[in-house]
Amino acid sequence: MNLFNEVLTAKKQLENVVAATPLTQNLNLSDEFKATILLKREDLQIVRSYKIRGAYNKISSLNESEKATGIVCASAGNHAQGVAYSCNLLHIQGKIYMPKTTPKQKVKQVQLFGKSFVEIILTGDTFDDAYASATADAIKNHKIFIHPFDDIKVMAGQGTVGLEILDTFKEPIDYVFVPIGGGGLASGLSEVFKQLSPETKIIGVEPKGAPSMKNSIQENKNTALTTIDKFVDGAAVKQVGDMTFEVCRKNLDDIILVPEGKVCTTILRLYNEEAMVVEPAGALTIAALDFYKDKIKDKNVVCVVSGSNNDIERTAEIKERSLLYEGLMHYFMIQFPQRPGALKEFVNNILGPDDDITYFQFAKKNSREVGSVVVGLELKNKKDILAIKMNMTKNGFEFQYLNDNQDLFTQLIG
Repeated sequence: MNLFNEVLTAKKQLENVVAATPLTQNLNLSDEFKATILLKREDLQIVRSYKIRGAYNKISSLNESEKATGIVCASAGNHAQGVAYSCNLLHIQGKIYMPKTTPKQKVKQVQLFGKSFVEIILTGDTFDDAYASATADAIKNHKIFIHPFDDIKVMAGQGTVGLEILDTFKEPIDYVFVPIGGGGLASGLSEVFKQLSPETKIIGVEPKGAPSMKNSIQENKNTALTTIDKFVDGAAVKQVGDMTFEVCRKNLDDIILVPEGKVCTTILRLYNEEAMVVEPAGALTIAALDFYKDKIKDKNVVCVVSGSNNDIERTAEIKERSLLYEGLMHYFMIQFPQRPGALKEFVNNILGPDDDITYFQFAKKNSREVGSVVVGLELKNKKDILAIKMNMTKNGFEFQYLNDNQDLFTQLIG
């Protein structure tokens, strides 16, 4: 396949359909990292992610018979919105399979963009579950399956992001950080840079809980993960595409794995400091800058902000994951005296003036002198946890630290 030529063709195909999104310098990040940090704002697309590029390029390339039969796709949300919008523009009937775990906001947006031209089917817990149902439907009913990443037309559409970056910024670009889910954007964009700006380092970024591309490259073959953390839903797939794998292992200079908690901290920071609303996958590349801070100093750096389809109902979880990652939220199972004044004693003797109890739940209350209590503490300074543990030991409070016991943490906290 000649992916670069396909990207050039896709650029013409997408004229007057896809917005040429801004590439703007972020002053706060530039000052922090002593570099020129440029954000490619794909979150400002009409469907609030870059996925419209690949979806429209693929669907518009179908022949009349294929268009008349209709299409099928599977998506965790953003690809579905791109497909839905494309179906509406082209007046093509589409059936869209999405995981049951997809945020409600994304499901609603898919229907909004597709209107009467799409049917949404929620099935399974992961993208892979939805993918299996969608491909089975396509085979049974002889419909064209619009793959979210492993299709040259889709990869080429996403690659137009790279063309726009180079058209906009005329100085040499040292690094481009690009998020990786299935690899469509990373493969298309990296091919553009290898052809037009080969000195630029292309750094892929995956969530730590779903390192499908990095794992495959290390194994030297496209390898499926057995389990993944689905939190970064726009980039959490068990297996990347065969075509995207081949392009990425040839073109990418490095892949960084970013902890989900770090992603959450970045989401909150972007909202508070920049008034930017980004989804977890959209924050990946900015979250990755910390891991490259020594290399990017005095360099021109582009971060692709891939999407902004975040569900406000996830805010509590985002804050919780951020606090846990930053060392400011701690959970304990404590053997608590079951007598009047015990809680007051705990507050006075164990906690500092800036420590706050955010969770307090008796696991069981009976006639025994002590009972198991699950306590959540939010701190202002992460170093204070050492004093808290020492104070509990000194005052005779037996405890288990749940942050280091993932199985027990999941059972008791969720």
